[in-house]
Amino acid sequence: MSETPEHSTYCHSEFDTLKQVILCEPRYMSIREVINEAQKKYKDEGIDVEKAMKQHHDFVDKLRSFNVDVTLLLPHKKFPEQVFTRDIGFTLGQTIFVAEMKSDVRRGEENVLKSWLEAEEISYYNIVGEEIEGGDVVIDRDTVYVGLSDRTNQIAINHLKGLLSKYEVITVPFEKKYLHLDCVFNVLSPDLALLYPGVIEKEQEELIRSRYEVIEINKEEQFTLGTNILSIGNKRVFSLPQNKHVNKELTKRGFDIIEVDISEIIKSGGSFRCCTMPMKRERSK
Repeated sequence: MSETPEHSTYCHSEFDTLKQVILCEPRYMSIREVINEAQKKYKDEGIDVEKAMKQHHDFVDKLRSFNVDVTLLLPHKKFPEQVFTRDIGFTLGQTIFVAEMKSDVRRGEENVLKSWLEAEEISYYNIVGEEIEGGDVVIDRDTVYVGLSDRTNQIAINHLKGLLSKYEVITVPFEKKYLHLDCVFNVLSPDLALLYPGVIEKEQEELIRSRYEVIEINKEEQFTLGTNILSIGNKRVFSLPQNKHVNKELTKRGFDIIEVDISEIIKSGGSFRCCTMPMKRERSK
């Protein structure tokens, strides 16, 4: 893969130091097509776009205060969920994979990413004809967990396994109403994970519990996306102030909690991880 010094890409985990990330402002955010439990609850209330924009700006400013290079993709009126950049692609090792979106309401978002990558002369691998979204891809060094969901199918997972011969790619089936794997599972360190219990198939949940100390998320904080935090490295994580149980448990384990209120954005079913597509993390020594 060809690289430029400004845009060398590398991701080896969910918890190494975040150096470069892609976001998109929620300028045209709305609930047009109900696709998850959060949207079902807030469909009639809708999204206060002005408030969502302010919260997103605060999030971007806070990321930049930690010396994270933030790229903002151009928002388009026809993409009401474009704020959730995690789903349009993912970086594994030195390769950026551009996803194939399943939902009609999101199909085409990936072309905005491809246009930017091509303009910056950054190469990528385009997954075509097989459904996969980045919210289902969780990376822990040489292991890649891929959720078998309503948005990611086994054909795409098998394709990824064939491409990633140096990785252990583990299929993780879970209840499809939770949309993406990162809504019920996330890895915070080589030995710590967040998990909403009882919705991942038993064999895979037992595997996760055998590999990590698990902080269990309760039902209320699953709805407010307690697993969907963003690590920026050195035990620093972005988490909603509303998720007090998660934040308390992480603080007890030495994590610094960076609290930013993006409660308007999560009405559409995504939080900090969903809103960010890492391009580069600096591998921990």
